Amino acid sequence: MKKFETNAIRTQIERSKFLEHSNPLYLTSSYVFEDAEDMRASFADEKDRNVYSRYSNPNTSEFIEKICAMEGAESGFAFASGMAAVFSTFAALLNSGDHILSSSSVFGSTQSMYKTIFPKWNINTSYFKVNEPESIETLIQPNTKVIYAESPTNPAVDILDLEYLGKIAKKHKLILIIDNCFATPYLQQPIKFGADLVIHSATKLIDGQGRVLGGITVGKAELIQKIYLFARNTGPALSPFNAWILSKSLETLAVRVDRHCENALKVAQFLETHKKVKFVKYPFLKSHAQHELAKKQMKLGGNVVAFEIIGGVEAGREFLNSIKLLSLSANLGDTRTIVTHPASTTHAKLTEEERQEAGISPGMVRISVGLEHPDDIISDLEQALQF
Repeated sequence: MKKFETNAIRTQIERSKFLEHSNPLYLTSSYVFEDAEDMRASFADEKDRNVYSRYSNPNTSEFIEKICAMEGAESGFAFASGMAAVFSTFAALLNSGDHILSSSSVFGSTQSMYKTIFPKWNINTSYFKVNEPESIETLIQPNTKVIYAESPTNPAVDILDLEYLGKIAKKHKLILIIDNCFATPYLQQPIKFGADLVIHSATKLIDGQGRVLGGITVGKAELIQKIYLFARNTGPALSPFNAWILSKSLETLAVRVDRHCENALKVAQFLETHKKVKFVKYPFLKSHAQHELAKKQMKLGGNVVAFEIIGGVEAGREFLNSIKLLSLSANLGDTRTIVTHPASTTHAKLTEEERQEAGISPGMVRISVGLEHPDDIISDLEQALQF
């Protein structure tokens, strides 16, 4: 069995007659057929071949194949963005009257989807707190169909016990869906712990350079087939160009994420000793409440650090306005270190109570630690904390 890095580099679609070493871009919307019977059989799904790039494309196929190999998944489908993957996965699997059991700490757009879109279709959501896993089974209803969670969570960097979730899902015959965006398949493979489906916003660390949007869902083939049919008819497919970029990005995922994690740990350790910082959350800090669980599930701690500045919102605003080198942005997983204030940006549409449920305090700052020299990252943070 090939190692992770080898799969990331050597998983390739079939070479063309030109015998290219690096796979080419297949910028085509459609494909031709040998004759009428070939065309009929292809549209009837009697042949495994490309028909239309909204359905499949050589570049998207290669990207999907790589992520499946990394995650240990049977099949997958790639989307135009991470949220397209989240929405399409739910929409393909749920019917009117179904119920979602979700962690309270999920991305703001996912929360908005729960509150504003799904209720129109009579699909409702209940929430469990990440620090109260014992409550999960009590929240399961007769119409519950899906358990959904992120680990690590966005933005509070909490860790959920994936094996525990997997056992509950299996016991109650529910579909367990895990957003693995923060960890990437390099650091964590939720399918090993019982997940049925794994979702990534490939826009983040998988691309790693802030260039393109993309998303992907991988997992059990029978579930992916439903997602594929939904996506085939509704059109949220990943573009061939973005798929080509993302597939190439996967070749360097391991070396990039290793350095991201190394830098993030140094940043977290610096912040933990600073007098202006109330608390720091990073999975591989010993002070993290789920440190041992993180070590069990993850190879390293990831690139996201969350911390609270003493002084609340006003102190946080002064800190952000003092940043000189680092970027103020709502993205993460870039080569450039990014500083974000979740309460006023990514999770601004939530109520104060909902933010508290998700572990987001008014003065919390999220840092997506990049690949600059750690001394320069820390130096900018240090000067910005001098108020």
